[in-house]
Amino acid sequence: MAEMLRPLVAYTRGAGIDCRWLVIAGSPDFFTITKRLHHALHGSGGDGGPLASAERAVYEEVLAGNLVELEAVVRAGDVVILHDPQTAGLAPGLARLGARVVWRCHIGSETAGARTDAGWAFLERYVTAAELTIFTLREFVPPGCTGRPHRIIRPSIDPPAPKNQELAGGAVRAILVRAGIVEGPPGPAAATYRRSDGSPGRVDRAADIVRLGRAPAMEAPMVLQVSRWDPLKDHAGVMAAFARLPGDTLGNAHLVLAGPSVTSVDDDPEAPEVIAEVLRRWRQLPHDQRRRLQLVQLPMRDVDENGAMVNALQRHATIVVQKSIEEGFGLTAAEAMWKARPVVASPVGGLREQIVDGESGILLSGPRDESGLADALERLLNAPQERRRIGAVAHERVAREFLSARHLLDYAALLRDLASELPGPAARRVRAAEL
Repeated sequence: MAEMLRPLVAYTRGAGIDCRWLVIAGSPDFFTITKRLHHALHGSGGDGGPLASAERAVYEEVLAGNLVELEAVVRAGDVVILHDPQTAGLAPGLARLGARVVWRCHIGSETAGARTDAGWAFLERYVTAAELTIFTLREFVPPGCTGRPHRIIRPSIDPPAPKNQELAGGAVRAILVRAGIVEGPPGPAAATYRRSDGSPGRVDRAADIVRLGRAPAMEAPMVLQVSRWDPLKDHAGVMAAFARLPGDTLGNAHLVLAGPSVTSVDDDPEAPEVIAEVLRRWRQLPHDQRRRLQLVQLPMRDVDENGAMVNALQRHATIVVQKSIEEGFGLTAAEAMWKARPVVASPVGGLREQIVDGESGILLSGPRDESGLADALERLLNAPQERRRIGAVAHERVAREFLSARHLLDYAALLRDLASELPGPAARRVRAAEL
């Protein structure tokens, strides 16, 4: 979500609209609860904790403190777009201030059940205070919002961003060597990229890597999954599928599971536990399989530098995997497709929206289909022409459907429609705040 907002806020301000990006503060208990809500809306049990009156009290207390800060910024008639469960509880208070409140939810599950019902029951009183709701997929719209104004807006990637911009082959090699992911030498090119503000940037930090033995050579085929350290990303399933591959298929291929440094994301308290479990599973693998697998935590101190590392990884990857159990949209798939990589993914959430099976990627039969993933990897590792064909179609699909220019036009239509309902001079003054 944050990566989408960065270009959208900049483009909106460039269009002459006073658009601001505000970030709420929260306590560890608050983020434990919002992570619980995140799992519930995905239909997952998460940490198994409750969403009862005590949790509601913590949630509302934290957001009440944030609302006090917002009262100094938000004026009547302003459009305020709230994102995801963390901010939903601000909707009633902002509506009382006279703001035009929109709540955007980037997550959801296509299958309703007791867990999703519990999550939506917790949020309903806040969400229904918003004038309009936005969802990524029509299947994610809960019953409480189906009869109220809502829109479907699909996420996007930004081509000029450090994570998606063109990188010369020499820069890809230099970045991966500097990060410690492949073995040197780095070659004559520098580990450079273009920052979000247009200034030159350079990758200086190394990743935190768990592996057995030396880093693989640049020439070795790489199977890659980039994702948060979240149980819904099924890292264990990816490892198990890769372990199924026969030795004659593997050759010198290796698997990289990459994600953010677990100490860098305040609102994801599960990450240390998840990577500890992934590491435990890695240690249980036979020696020959462990030496083909790297667990990579990418530094997050410099967001642009992190984006350049992900960019280099995706451009270098032979195959990109996204084996999610549940997925809101899965922009890592769109990022890899933009770079003409063949993507193998679970048929869940927005992954199914992005990938046309057999054309712009490969969809598994289900989110836990380890044998199907192994078969797809084996076939693609031995079929360079098919990889190139799928990658080319994937790039064109993202160019048509999932770039920030289309996203900006969706937002423009939203703001235009809201402004048209304002009286007199207010219609000529539209401010938007993103939270």
